[in-house]
Amino acid sequence: MPLVDLRDVVRAYPTPAGDFVALRGVDLEVEAGEFVAVIGKSGSGKSTLINAIAGIDRPTSGEVRVAGTAVHALDENAIAAWRGQHLGVIFQFFQLLPTLTLLENVMLPMEFAKRGSARERRDRAQALLQRVEMGDHAHKLPSGVSGGQQQRVAIARALANNPALIVADEPTGSLDSRTSETVFQLFEELVEGGTTILMVTHDDALASRADRVVLIVDGEIVESYVRSALAGVSERDLVDVNARLDPQIHPAGATIYGQGDPAAHFYIVVRGALEVVRSGRVVETLGPGQHFGEHELLHDRSRLDTVRVAAGGDASLLALDGDVFRRLATDNRLASGAIAKVARRTVDADTVRTMTGDVDVAGHVERHAYGPGQAVSEADRFFVVLDGSVDAMVGRELERTHRKGRWFGSGGGLRAGPEGATLASISLGRYARIVATAGLPDEHLALLVAEAAAQ
Repeated sequence: MPLVDLRDVVRAYPTPAGDFVALRGVDLEVEAGEFVAVIGKSGSGKSTLINAIAGIDRPTSGEVRVAGTAVHALDENAIAAWRGQHLGVIFQFFQLLPTLTLLENVMLPMEFAKRGSARERRDRAQALLQRVEMGDHAHKLPSGVSGGQQQRVAIARALANNPALIVADEPTGSLDSRTSETVFQLFEELVEGGTTILMVTHDDALASRADRVVLIVDGEIVESYVRSALAGVSERDLVDVNARLDPQIHPAGATIYGQGDPAAHFYIVVRGALEVVRSGRVVETLGPGQHFGEHELLHDRSRLDTVRVAAGGDASLLALDGDVFRRLATDNRLASGAIAKVARRTVDADTVRTMTGDVDVAGHVERHAYGPGQAVSEADRFFVVLDGSVDAMVGRELERTHRKGRWFGSGGGLRAGPEGATLASISLGRYARIVATAGLPDEHLALLVAEAAAQ
């Protein structure tokens, strides 16, 4: 059981113009002992997420469980008691009581929780101040020490009741870089000792040192979307990419780019549906978690298709500058076989020629039909789904479903989906294995492959 478990959490705030949705069906799991950094642009929902976990804010719907406790179901009194026993909270501006000494500020959570005797509380508070190198200032008021020193005291206060989880909302946001580093080192020491930390930060360099980085955009956690779209990118590079992603919202019917436009960005779909249009007809529909725009970037060419937002609602996208995307591919930071791993789309005859180049694929095109539940075992092939769907399994867990017009590069652990699947593979021997698909009837695909092979 994860220490923190959020399921379909929604938080909406009423406004004169209608509800403002700060969190949109968020799912998040944090394991005990993890150090997780939450990043995102201002207004993305980072603080709302932290407040929901801490019980400071109650979700409109959904479930928040921490260490098995259904926090969303507790009343105000119960939440306060639970928080005092199990949670430490660190704020950007310290929130120390100005009329109490530093020692008394650290003792306060223990007094609320009625932990130990007065002497035991004082001794523990003094020991915690020593731990954060503030023992010599125990009897000063907060106004008598610097901001960085106050934050150290705030950390000691958060540790007062030995919580399993610490949530920190921009804990270094008001500190200089040197003091931020000192505070972060304290966090790293706590994690090494078994404490779980969930930290909101705007500092990408610090975030990259956490065990895991969670990106939140427009109230949705899109960590899995970015990782899937950029498979193989290191955690540090993902942090850099996350900082460069441009969240965009486009209304229904808006054109993202048109056929013949220069290729400038790589896109990941966060919300809504997009249509890929070729020769006046929709050849593919893209939904949350899918991505597009990479093929032309990889081949330095203008757009082959028009991509527009489907009717019925707006779409939320993440846009990554094309130069950044190309640099990731060029530096081999993407998983090997960038086209097979990243470029998952339907293509036309010209694209087939671009992908295969001068390699002779004649005689290497095969067609296979699979029934429901039948394993696809040819691990040395690349496949494209012409009809039906194929489930990619890791052990007994479903990792991804490949539907019509998608391809994959390893047959191991795959089985045909409920509709069955018709597959085609192109094996290029000693050359890199490349797959092309047309999203058209089988006879059209045969013509396209034959045309490519003849080049």
